[in-house]
Amino acid sequence: MEANTNLENKNPKKIKLDFKESKYATGRRKKSVARIWIKKGTGKIYVNGKNMPDYFTRFNHQTLVSQPLKVAKRSADFDVRCLVKGGGLSGQAGAIIHGISRALLKYEPDLKSDLKKEKLTTRDSRSVERKKYGHKKARRSFQFSKR
Repeated sequence: MEANTNLENKNPKKIKLDFKESKYATGRRKKSVARIWIKKGTGKIYVNGKNMPDYFTRFNHQTLVSQPLKVAKRSADFDVRCLVKGGGLSGQAGAIIHGISRALLKYEPDLKSDLKKEKLTTRDSRSVERKKYGHKKARRSFQFSKR
């Protein structure tokens, strides 16, 4: 019996969410694309059908994702539903931040100055530099041996 309960804790069930009458926005970062729906609610954030702490286990990812709502002082006013594809967890967190801030602006355009000060409305265009031929990585060369 105990082994079965451990499996249930590791794989929480997907939650059915009703997000009619919500605002939609898209956020991007690196190879990640986040689709965001935001509506008036109690401050819960769902990522790919799971609660945010279940999806992002690292504390710094959780604080990053909730940052736009904290900057706007609306962390208990909106429910957020995110569907994220591609990239790693850091890129996905960045995409969610971008999407949440854009969706907030659709609800309340007055928040633009506050979110812009924290640089949450602009897409972070940095991505991985491509590997060059004759090199080990993008810039790292192979070790040179004189003899």
